[in-house]
Amino acid sequence: MVYVADPGIVREIFKGDPQVLHAGDACTLMEPTGGRHSLFLLDEDEHLRMRKLLLRPLHGERLKRWATVIAEVTEREVRRWPVGEPFQLRPITEAITLDVIMRIVFGMDPERAPELRRLLPGLFHVSLAQAPSFVVPSLRKDLGRWSPWGRYLRLRARIDELLYAEIERRRKELAAEEGERDDVLSLLLGASDDEGRGLSDVELRDQLVTMLLAGHETTASALAWAFERILRHPDVVRGLLDESTEGGSEYLDAVIKETLRSRPVAAHVARFLTEDMEIKGYRIPARTVVALGIYLMHHSPELYPDPHAFRPERFLGDDAPDHYSWIPFGGGVRRCLGVGLATLEMQVMIPTILRLVELRASRPEPERFDVLGVTLVPSRGGEVVVERHLTNAEPSPATVGASA
Repeated sequence: MVYVADPGIVREIFKGDPQVLHAGDACTLMEPTGGRHSLFLLDEDEHLRMRKLLLRPLHGERLKRWATVIAEVTEREVRRWPVGEPFQLRPITEAITLDVIMRIVFGMDPERAPELRRLLPGLFHVSLAQAPSFVVPSLRKDLGRWSPWGRYLRLRARIDELLYAEIERRRKELAAEEGERDDVLSLLLGASDDEGRGLSDVELRDQLVTMLLAGHETTASALAWAFERILRHPDVVRGLLDESTEGGSEYLDAVIKETLRSRPVAAHVARFLTEDMEIKGYRIPARTVVALGIYLMHHSPELYPDPHAFRPERFLGDDAPDHYSWIPFGGGVRRCLGVGLATLEMQVMIPTILRLVELRASRPEPERFDVLGVTLVPSRGGEVVVERHLTNAEPSPATVGASA
């Protein structure tokens, strides 16, 4: 592996030949969970085909229509928060984002699919607990339900059974023209590529699970980090509340970007070289993994003066960082397809929560990084305390999110 943290090299990699720079071959640990058709694991023509099919339902006005749903799910959860008792925010943001993604991607009311809702997070967490089995394929032995790999296989099989049943049910609904639906699953069932090919059930299953992993855990961590940061900066909270009252979104956008700069949820993105490549005067041999250090670059004093300070103002005005020095979502032809949904969730949830409750950090000292699988999370789970619930709050969170 070669590890780099230089915007010039990042630009070269992101704009490089995708036949030489394989992202899929650098993500093989995702295959047991995401499946071999996962967008993470595809390269070249197959990646481009799948990306085009997934792009439409995850972008534009179609996506913005979900702002109200995100606000409703968030408000229902926040109303239950206890007053005066420290609690971890990340498990709650995980539950909120899971409900949101089940509605947007699967088109399901979580209460209508309680077993699937209960099992899906375990597919991620259990698989991470079996790290040796994932790294070394020869250790993937099913020794019964009490063995780590055996438990994982049985969990995955039950989730697959539920997902395939939902795919079949939805195909029948669409064939019978039983109403118009705009969830991602329904849109993908009706999608086809340039040659008229649609997605098989296996391809659909792999993309649904991929969207869960990419758009559920990461967004939950980003939201927990956002409150871990802003609650230790009262001036930032005041700025967000003032802007929300006025119906703006520029400062909110800067706060989100500074959160993802200072506390990225992934340490790096990687490419696998299929042939030799020269990078900044060095000949890098084929089969090397080139890792672009997101955290290292985001904390470079040459790029971000006083890099450990939380300053949303960095992203206001004409001197904001460019796409090759701020890369929380990767870049190039492999830029995260879920960036629109993740950003929308943060744009809606942050002002919604601030509108509904007065929060403080449970302790004055900042939280350290912890590692949960492939994501960087707050070491104490983003621990907060509700001072009081607020009743007369404006503007509507859905309006703020939609305007953003």
